[in-house]
Amino acid sequence: MTNRRTLLVAVLCLSGCDRLDHLGRPPSFTPTESGAEHAAMAYSSARDPGLPLRVTDHASLWSGGRGSLLGDRRAMETGDILTVVIEIDDQAEISNSTDRSRSGSESLGIPEFFGYPQRHEATMTDGTSLATAVDISGSSSASGDGSVKRNEKLTLRIAATITKVLPNGVLEISGLQEVRVNFELRELNVTGFVRPEDISRQNEITYDKIASARISYGGRGQITDMQQPRYGQQALDMILPF
Repeated sequence: MTNRRTLLVAVLCLSGCDRLDHLGRPPSFTPTESGAEHAAMAYSSARDPGLPLRVTDHASLWSGGRGSLLGDRRAMETGDILTVVIEIDDQAEISNSTDRSRSGSESLGIPEFFGYPQRHEATMTDGTSLATAVDISGSSSASGDGSVKRNEKLTLRIAATITKVLPNGVLEISGLQEVRVNFELRELNVTGFVRPEDISRQNEITYDKIASARISYGGRGQITDMQQPRYGQQALDMILPF
């Protein structure tokens, strides 16, 4: 019995850890040193910003490196930063209607079966007969209507970091942005894979060019806690059938 109580207390403590973080104070920021972006920038190999300059290159605007006037400064290596532009303005409207009906009738009679109906009818009440021994009829109908209407609009910009360069040259990106206002923390997270040629000259890429895009926009804090049902209520909603 003691072990069960200990286990119950441990579960309750773990379930409330997120809320204990901002108990009587603003929610804490996620440490920047523990994310994939920091690891990509901290442990990426040192890069040569350009080819070694010759004596005559000091007087030229073009040196062949990324840092020159006409150099390509788009993100393309692990640890580089690019801007992800999220402009979602989607609208979907679907309407379905179904109608189905069916009717059937079956009749079975045995007016002559080795004389059995005639002998049995003598013992039956008046007006009854085995000429129609079984009579079955049935009908069914079903109809349904359904509609879906959604409208979503989201405009955001976030800086993401290249965390890995795949063998085929595709870039894996990850970005996390947190903004705290009073006792509410707004979180924006984006991950996915992009092609280097889809990055614009302004070092930007739109969300519709990100493969396997995972975009999360939410928050945590006192307002979010008030909007969420309690853990016990959520458990009852999953168990109770009514």
